[in-house]
Amino acid sequence: MQHEPEAMKDNAYFDNAATTWPKPEPVYRFMDSFFRSHGVNPGRSGSLLAVEAEQMITATRRMLAGFFGFSGSANRVIFTLNGTDALNMSIGGLVSPGDHLITTRLEHNAVLRTANHLERDARLAVTRVAAQADGYIDPQDIKAALRPDTRAIVLNHASNVIGCVQDLAAVAAIARNAGVHLIVDAAQTAGVLPIDMDDLGISVLTFPGHKGLFGPMGIGGMIVAESVDLAPQRFGGTGVDSLSDYQPDAYPYHLEAGTVSLPGIAGLHAAQLWFRELGQQQHEAALAESLSGEALSEATADEADQALDHGTLCRLAMQHVHQVELAHLARIEAKLREFKAVNILADARADARVATISFTVDGLSTERVADQLDADHQICARAGLQCAPLVHVDAKTVDGGGTIRLSPGYFTDEEDMQQLLAALDDILG
Repeated sequence: MQHEPEAMKDNAYFDNAATTWPKPEPVYRFMDSFFRSHGVNPGRSGSLLAVEAEQMITATRRMLAGFFGFSGSANRVIFTLNGTDALNMSIGGLVSPGDHLITTRLEHNAVLRTANHLERDARLAVTRVAAQADGYIDPQDIKAALRPDTRAIVLNHASNVIGCVQDLAAVAAIARNAGVHLIVDAAQTAGVLPIDMDDLGISVLTFPGHKGLFGPMGIGGMIVAESVDLAPQRFGGTGVDSLSDYQPDAYPYHLEAGTVSLPGIAGLHAAQLWFRELGQQQHEAALAESLSGEALSEATADEADQALDHGTLCRLAMQHVHQVELAHLARIEAKLREFKAVNILADARADARVATISFTVDGLSTERVADQLDADHQICARAGLQCAPLVHVDAKTVDGGGTIRLSPGYFTDEEDMQQLLAALDDILG
């Protein structure tokens, strides 16, 4: 058994799968400054402040479109309350009574409960495809579930419990070939793994703002392909076409009713700029590694003349973020595997995972382990079913109270890691 560090942080945070924390400093600063200087209702008047607030929102839509490889109108970037709201709106706005929906047993309740309610109340037929023992969905199982009345496939890109990243390209190809819509829940991958909507042919991509995108809580969104029209699920003021008895047809007003979260969007705006700057740093570092002296100066000058676009820089940033997070996770997993009593769920591959791991401990309840991590070691983790009950039903972890989930983040530091590793030694050793 190893001793704890002499001094511990008040909170060593390992629950980034729930929400990333802390955020980049520019996010805090810009949210505060913009809300103080432009805290008006955007799109509702012709005042300079309202126009400038709307310009910030429009710029954020454009950046998010580039971030997710979407070349359509930025007006198809829709802001929602959160990722759950986006999934409710996208599924409910796409399917009709009598349709068939394919999803998986790895889904979050944002999908499961939405599908369950529609199945019960709106005569929607639902097929829930199971994962293999290693935690991955076989795309051929999704293909086999297709029916003539299949309207859409809803796929959890990465599990919030076991971290497995599904083969999105293969599922997207199946959807395209079948003429079926694909809704992607990118809650665990937005900001961590590059997603190219255009290349994959995704119909609707949904995302929360407060996880890998490093924005605040209370903001999320979806991007709706130009070929897709969702029936609105919210109705109300839009600031345009007020005489119309119904929600306008034009996007984004078709799906956005009422006042949007100006502070939330400001946070996403600042986070996008942070991603861009991080990507620029990675690009320059790669140049410096491959070149030196005069050649580097000339290359830097050339790069200044031909700046990389927002999406390209952000993809470089995401690759870096993902590498940092997986390096933390590798150390955590190696420590967990030292203990015979530890059971790690699934078998996520290094080349297809996010930095999330769940485990149980023989002879110790999940609740007890979580309580000890928190009370004795100031470790913020997540215990329970993680709002994805079917994962635990299939893994037979429900009766034991689910699992302990650890999810390091980009801002996890060495002090956090040492505190966690010492805690695991103390509790499990």
